[in-house]
Amino acid sequence: MIPGYVRPNGGKSCCIAGATCKGLSSWSRNRPSHLTTRPNTYHKILVALDTSETDRAIINHVRDLAALMHSQVVLLHVADGWAARTYGADAVSPEITQDRAYLAGVQAELAAAGLEVSTELAYGDPATEIVRWIDTHGCDLVAMSTHGHRLVVDFLLGTTARRVQHRVDVPVLLLGSAKA
Repeated sequence: MIPGYVRPNGGKSCCIAGATCKGLSSWSRNRPSHLTTRPNTYHKILVALDTSETDRAIINHVRDLAALMHSQVVLLHVADGWAARTYGADAVSPEITQDRAYLAGVQAELAAAGLEVSTELAYGDPATEIVRWIDTHGCDLVAMSTHGHRLVVDFLLGTTARRVQHRVDVPVLLLGSAKA
């Protein structure tokens, strides 16, 4: 059932908050006042980035979605190189420096579009750290880009997106990158 949709049974019942919408025959005509504003479904959107070209598709999609929903956006990247996995937040490496610069650049881009954006840099296994972030901080939607199939690697280890999707209780938006 679509939130706010009035059933075509003469408008006797409504699917939100047990409200009654007498005399209405469809959503498109004479919306009652309690249905005129759309609820903000996604207050906080977590965007998991891997600093590759596949991020562009999810960044563009979330930029439009967050603007429409007036959502807060959190950009999360999990550094998973040797230094990050070994030293965690104390790691100092070119990878960490590049990751921070990448997050700052995407944050500036989305902030310039009028969005409320923050960044987080985690360290370790991407799927584990994304799930940990969600469990700790909470969000209403997780958005991730996908790479496609790498057959043997995906079969043996599972993709980060798939591992996250099956371990969280919030919606996960997976968006593949556009093929050139």
